[in-house]
Amino acid sequence: MADKFNRILPQDISDNPFKALGEDWMLVTAGNINSYNTMTASWGGLGVFWNKNIVFCVIRPSRHTYEYIEKADTFTLSFFSDEYKEALKFCGSHSGRDYDKAKETGLTAVETENGSVFFKEARLVLECKKIYFDDINPENFMDPEIGTHYTNEDYHRMYFGEIINVLAKQE
Repeated sequence: MADKFNRILPQDISDNPFKALGEDWMLVTAGNINSYNTMTASWGGLGVFWNKNIVFCVIRPSRHTYEYIEKADTFTLSFFSDEYKEALKFCGSHSGRDYDKAKETGLTAVETENGSVFFKEARLVLECKKIYFDDINPENFMDPEIGTHYTNEDYHRMYFGEIINVLAKQE
């Protein structure tokens, strides 16, 4: 595992989740060190469900990362300091089908002891074991405005992951 990280408990995460996800963004990464993809995301959540510390993230089937998360047992959410915002913009606007995102952004992929991939430049990493998925169903939209996010009817798949490791960068 990459050095300079401490393991902490999920309940010791001090980030405001609304800021960390909605404003700072994260990289969702799935696969192994030899074959992985990552994408920027600003939708998701953290909480307790089924008596487990969980995250949920959503990925459209059209995204390259979808292929990887479908095959993987685990995935990571990596959070970065502001200095990496341009790298996150690149990872959110360029496909891994066409670009080596780590090479293009200068991020360094590393592997956890479980075989998940994250980036050593991250300040916080949540390693998660997939435990559930569900597809967004437009018939269940109670607020019609939600549909405006799906002009191409490319509805997300939602993944629930049990948090199995939290890595916090040493300061």
